[in-house]
Amino acid sequence: MLAAVDHVQLAAPPGSEDRLRAYYTGVLGMTEIPKPPVLAARGGCWFAAGPVQLHLGIEEDFRPARKAHPGLRVDGIEAYASRLEERGAEVVWDDDLPGHRRFSSEDPVGNRLEFLERQGPQGA
Repeated sequence: MLAAVDHVQLAAPPGSEDRLRAYYTGVLGMTEIPKPPVLAARGGCWFAAGPVQLHLGIEEDFRPARKAHPGLRVDGIEAYASRLEERGAEVVWDDDLPGHRRFSSEDPVGNRLEFLERQGPQGA
């Protein structure tokens, strides 16, 4: 039986690790976590915020995910969107999901990320 999502992996082009670190730590406020040595040799970076982990793996023939994306739950979405905008990230609001406030943004290599917060009684 499935219990939880352990992590989501996105792809990135070779040599993009410094840009990824600046975005995922500086803009999103995540913490870089060490990769096991055998995996670190492949490049890329891993990040965490609480129980959420995003892994960025290097892909030689990289193309950013445009439709596919992680949906990241946020507390205080308005303030979080402001944080991203203040740090130069574009925020695109979307009101099409009933019961949620949400926006999307792109990481520095073009991967789409969705941020959402439930609205309504007890956040249901």
